Amino acid sequence: MKRPRANTQLAKEKEFLTSYDSRGFEKPSVTVDVVILTIHNNFLKVLLMKRTEHPFKDSWSLLGGFVGMQESLDEGAARVLEQKGQLKGVFLEQLYTFGDVSRDPRMRIISVSYYALVEYARMKENSVLGLFQVNYDEKKNTVTIKDGTNKTHTPAFDHAEILATAIKRIRGKLEYAPLGFELLPERFTLRQLQEVHETILDKRLNKDSFRRKVLASGMLKATGKLEAGKDFRPAELYIFRETPS
Repeated sequence: MKRPRANTQLAKEKEFLTSYDSRGFEKPSVTVDVVILTIHNNFLKVLLMKRTEHPFKDSWSLLGGFVGMQESLDEGAARVLEQKGQLKGVFLEQLYTFGDVSRDPRMRIISVSYYALVEYARMKENSVLGLFQVNYDEKKNTVTIKDGTNKTHTPAFDHAEILATAIKRIRGKLEYAPLGFELLPERFTLRQLQEVHETILDKRLNKDSFRRKVLASGMLKATGKLEAGKDFRPAELYIFRETPS
């Protein structure tokens, strides 16, 4: 008995949408910006791209781009990673939406940011892409980035703020989420895992306490094999167990 009324409602909905005129509203553009982080030689590093056009020409920025009308935000971020960073199938998570009115001098642009954690061996560098060392001041919530010559750079747009937000998020999640494994090869030692945590947190951790905690988590599985090519006593290799035992 209720079906005719439902059909009427659907017909009215379709009629409304067909005649709806969206030109009465201003439309901001939407971009995605991806913070791509890795660890090398116990330093936290971010992959940046040198801008070839104005605004901020010749400055370094996060990898980003405008979202297509027919793609989701996640699809847009994955596309940026693959097309600009030459990275595919890496850990990628939405971070935060940045919408300050003056964040982009061109026009009203809202950025939905993401962060990706990538093992160093997979990172690409060339004349456009570069890895920069990141130092994060937690008290001031600010970052300093330096290139291989120790020269300090100021990222384009509000990308320093986005980068600081990403590091703060990762530090917070490291206590309860298995993020550190994303920055390691498939097989790793407990020492390497601890070094990843120490680099992200920017502090030393007690060796015994750390090992007890990670082993008790059930997220590690011993491989029964030892690391090779070491002058000192080789350590056992582990793999990440996605489903804790």
